[in-house]
Amino acid sequence: MKMYGNWRSAAAFRVRIALNLKGIAYEETFLDLDAGEQLRPDFLAINPQGAVPALFDGDGPPLTQSLAILDYLEDIHPEPALLPAEPRARARARSLAQVVACDTHPLYVPRVRNRLMEAHAIPREEMLGFVRHWFGRGLATLETRLSTEAGTGRYAQGDAISHADLCLVSLWVGTGIFGVETAAYPTVRRIAEDCLSQEAFARAHPLRQPGAPA
Repeated sequence: MKMYGNWRSAAAFRVRIALNLKGIAYEETFLDLDAGEQLRPDFLAINPQGAVPALFDGDGPPLTQSLAILDYLEDIHPEPALLPAEPRARARARSLAQVVACDTHPLYVPRVRNRLMEAHAIPREEMLGFVRHWFGRGLATLETRLSTEAGTGRYAQGDAISHADLCLVSLWVGTGIFGVETAAYPTVRRIAEDCLSQEAFARAHPLRQPGAPA
């Protein structure tokens, strides 16, 4: 498989983890988002949204949107499973994943931050407060659910890694990049640190990718 990504892309991070866990070989081409490479005509012909990741698997157009890619990988390479078999547990894992990928991550991506700063003359430090606020809301939601719902085990859903953990980790790693306070989220921390101690997660870490700061 071939993928377009970026070192700091939380969405590409999630897909890298899944590929590593499933033992699927892939080659990643890294775009410089700060330089606007995702907006070049040749990449817009690949993904008109101008966003990463974009995954190629054989013939046909690329697959985009991290959760859709995760579902695709689950369908074509079901072992090791990254979603529970039981319907309610499966729905809960997806719900937790979507707290991050659908309701938190979209609020702090560069294209949103840059547009708000340009259109409304928001100072960079004020924008950083905006980002930290939404990180906090996402983390607080996860912490409340994970610490009170019976479905939580060693991982977000039971005792096996699921899409929920991939998304949780992608949010957790961002707390270090943006300087988000994390003391109030011990359950999230426990699960994230467990995951990041494993090779498939560690190898996918943003700071281990080409272009990442030393």
